[in-house]
Amino acid sequence: MSDLLPIRDSGLGWLDASGEHSDMVLSTRVRLARNLQGHAFGPRARLNDRTAVLEQVKGVRDRVDLLRNSEVQELSEMDVRPRRILLERRLVSRDLVGENGSGPARGTAVVLSPDRPLSVMVNEEDHLRLQTLFSGLRLREAWRLLDSLDEELGKELAYAYHHEFGFLTSCPTNVGTGLRASVLMHLPALVLTKEIGKVLQGLSQVGLTFRGLYGEGSEVVGNFFQLSNQTTLGKSEEDLVDHLDRIVRQVIQYETHARQVLLRDAASVTEDKIWRAYGLLRYARSLSFEELMNLLSGIRLGASLKLLPGLRVYSLNKIMIFTQSAHLEEAAGRSLSVSEGDAHRATFVRRILSTEGVVPPDEDSVDGNASPDPTG
Repeated sequence: MSDLLPIRDSGLGWLDASGEHSDMVLSTRVRLARNLQGHAFGPRARLNDRTAVLEQVKGVRDRVDLLRNSEVQELSEMDVRPRRILLERRLVSRDLVGENGSGPARGTAVVLSPDRPLSVMVNEEDHLRLQTLFSGLRLREAWRLLDSLDEELGKELAYAYHHEFGFLTSCPTNVGTGLRASVLMHLPALVLTKEIGKVLQGLSQVGLTFRGLYGEGSEVVGNFFQLSNQTTLGKSEEDLVDHLDRIVRQVIQYETHARQVLLRDAASVTEDKIWRAYGLLRYARSLSFEELMNLLSGIRLGASLKLLPGLRVYSLNKIMIFTQSAHLEEAAGRSLSVSEGDAHRATFVRRILSTEGVVPPDEDSVDGNASPDPTG
């Protein structure tokens, strides 16, 4: 069985809050779906097809500059916990790790670059899912890096391509460019002002869709919405990326306006909500992940609005990843029951928040009702 050493520090660069609008845009991901000639793909792929594809990828990765010295992690040879850690870090999909209960199929793997935000899922829905994951809003930068990887791999591997339809994929909606670009956004003010439904409805009218934290089939928690393109046929990769970038910037404007409305029309209620969330997280002894995410949404909003001075977005990003069950178990060195996991989660959150320079407001000076100094 594979241990955790190859993935212990892999795939965490997108947490550093370095990208544009990182207080509102947690991450940018761009994926390309590719299949190889001569092998069945999708539901028709058998073990010999998957094995052959994986061997081809292994054989060429050291000839691809962007994947040189990369690690190949075969999912079927890994224990459950390291597979779940990869999923919690958003480096692999639910389908690849076999979250439906069947476990990962033989021949499934992920290739992890040691020094770049690049990875390749092997034998998921398609033979290859090339992907890059950046902090903040960095769609064009993410696309340029992935395009370079695609060109390098395309020189070594024969992609399944049709002169009329473009790149051939398992799902018809990916045929053409095979590109899926997505941005994970935190939109609490639109939710609180009840404008989120209107915004999400507008996305579908301009060819975009939304999903939860872990993509397709996952629920929206903590007011995080993953916005992405719906189709890939008939437009160039650059057009798809530019279109998503333009719409995301509009959504940022909507969210910014909604935050201004909250501060103008419900300042005391908003501030109370934020500080209540901070107090619960700072001192709670047990937290479910769903409860954590909802409270984390409040203090993330507070940090962005400068109502929680000294609280770093990087620390909030780190809390969101390292309080998931597999990461908690890895830190504990053993499996945890639900109640144990909730207790360990609360302990981790308290420890992180205790290192932040958050200074609560002076209670005696709220609303100007300062009490006389008893010392004179």
